[in-house]
Amino acid sequence: MPVLALDTSAAVAVAVTDDAGTALAVRAVTAQRHHAELLAPLVAEALAAAGLTPRDLTALAVGTGPAPFTGLRVGLVTARTLGLALGLPVHGVPSLDALALRALEAAGAGGDDGDDEDVDVLAVTDARRREVYAGRYRRGPGWSAGASGPASDGTSGDPLLRVDGPSVGPAAALLTAGGDAPDAGRRVLVVGRGALTDPVLAEAAVPELAVRPELLDPDPVALARLALTRAAAGQEQPTEPLYLRRPDAVPPNERKRVLA
Repeated sequence: MPVLALDTSAAVAVAVTDDAGTALAVRAVTAQRHHAELLAPLVAEALAAAGLTPRDLTALAVGTGPAPFTGLRVGLVTARTLGLALGLPVHGVPSLDALALRALEAAGAGGDDGDDEDVDVLAVTDARRREVYAGRYRRGPGWSAGASGPASDGTSGDPLLRVDGPSVGPAAALLTAGGDAPDAGRRVLVVGRGALTDPVLAEAAVPELAVRPELLDPDPVALARLALTRAAAGQEQPTEPLYLRRPDAVPPNERKRVLA
């Protein structure tokens, strides 16, 4: 039961997985522009690498942002069009969720970040205008005990708990936000390409950020796994985009008529 997952909230990323969320093929380009030109060839490459055709798919998953309007729209329109043409369900997953899941899996795998349950992930992506999109996460009730990821049957609840966000704003306020909260002492792992845009966040980011692309941009395999887990639990997964602010381009104001 193959699943095709797309994300164009930052990079252009495509994955084909089986119904357990195991990757069959992954293709990604880190370009932050030209999403429309890049996505279709990547989808074709991923399907070919997995030995599949679009007719073999059983579902689609797509990142819903937050992200700027132009790039995000490409993935959403593509997924909706394919779903309509093939008669398949399309599951929307916030892109920051996928980024956070990979970071929590990395922390749970016993790397430099340790296997610490008292850890939060601050997932940040570039929102331009010297701002970032951000969400703060920790392990949810569906996190598999003794494992580094979620169970795909959805019986235990969501593997992620979002404790803040998604939001958009200046990076400087993120690390100090909520400092008076009872859980303010939890360790925070900062991941995502947005951390590279601000020196304060860059200093707080996990050391592996520069050499682990799966901690820079939303991972389409993680996106597929979350979609499968949530679908199995009966969660609604709308594909409405998370823009969080008005687009940069706006129509001009109607010219005022000058009366003689």
